[in-house]
Amino acid sequence: MNTNKIQIKILHSKIKKDDNFLPNYATSGSSALDLKACINKQIILPAKDVMLIPTGISIYIENPYITALILPRSGLGHKNGIVLGNLVGLIDSDYQGELMVSLWNRSTKDFYINPNDRVAQIVFVPIIRPEFYIVKKFNKTIRCENGFGHSGV
Repeated sequence: MNTNKIQIKILHSKIKKDDNFLPNYATSGSSALDLKACINKQIILPAKDVMLIPTGISIYIENPYITALILPRSGLGHKNGIVLGNLVGLIDSDYQGELMVSLWNRSTKDFYINPNDRVAQIVFVPIIRPEFYIVKKFNKTIRCENGFGHSGV
């Protein structure tokens, strides 16, 4: 199993293998790949509403030490109030279903989504799978059990 090889399946007949519709990096320095709306016509995401947008693709990561995160596009969030309905999407290594993007329009204006619009981004990250073991007590630290904001402003 090659850790950088991710299987991708095209689910919609409008997508071709050589099409620029498939996830791609916008620039050579991009960390995430753009995900596009696989829709046939423009749809309206009403103000304050949430909607699942299909991407027309599925992936199979296979390697349990890699996961994918679906993240909002910063420009859509800042300029238009379009973020993810679940804030971040987690794609487990054994998931093989269609990638769906839960878009939330947190603004007061309707938002229009066109076919092939870049609606989210996906990044692949390594996973640490810890092994837990039970102890009677922890070694003391400066913080110990102090809660949120324990160090001040």
